[in-house]
Amino acid sequence: MSLAERLNEDMKLAMRAQDKFKLSTIRMVRAAVKNQEIDLRRPLEDSEVLDILSREVKQRKDSLQEFQKAGRDDLANDLVAEIDIIAQYLPQQLNEEEIKAIVTQTIQETGASSKADMGKLMGALMPKVKGRADGKLVNQFVQQFLQ
Repeated sequence: MSLAERLNEDMKLAMRAQDKFKLSTIRMVRAAVKNQEIDLRRPLEDSEVLDILSREVKQRKDSLQEFQKAGRDDLANDLVAEIDIIAQYLPQQLNEEEIKAIVTQTIQETGASSKADMGKLMGALMPKVKGRADGKLVNQFVQQFLQ
């Protein structure tokens, strides 16, 4: 079952269970997927749906930090719940040790030795961790290793 089909099925289950919060979250994600399909004029592949899911989680994490700074715990709690729902559709996230190992391996493969090689390194690294690791965290580790 594709991710788009899984989203549809889970939306139907949320409707039957009358879980309004989960239903609204899935509808928001489906709307983002549908908008991308309209823009491209074709159905999306799972990798493209994963990109959208990752983007949705990233947007919510950014908003979460702002709400916490402003002391809006009510909105922050809603965002945490939305992130948890969307994360169910993402692949298992890599932990820090796994990310460090992949960064080290990619540095050896590309021969990167300084920050001047960072673009080349990130270009080779990001497809390996796409959807499974936060880009900011990967960037931090790359900068640590290249210093």
